[in-house]
Amino acid sequence: MQITIVGHHVEVTDALRDYVNSKMDHLKRLEDYVKSIHVTLSIENQQLHKAAAKVTVTGNDLFAESIEETMYASIDALADKLERQLVKYKEKLTQ
Repeated sequence: MQITIVGHHVEVTDALRDYVNSKMDHLKRLEDYVKSIHVTLSIENQQLHKAAAKVTVTGNDLFAESIEETMYASIDALADKLERQLVKYKEKLTQ
């Protein structure tokens, strides 16, 4: 599983990169379906922190985004949304 992290109007520090990688590691249990993850971190209106992700799975793409007051909260919410989407996708395939 390949994880790409890009910053838009924000510098992606080692701490942010490590945090995103640790949160996306929770998706490793669904690694059979996930081919790659592209995460974009950005700041809007100098107060809102946005994290968006495109997950390439077998035969499909899943998208999620989260806007919060801090970047870490935004990444947490993004990881939760992605996990819910991937579980739902896995359930569709197994039925």
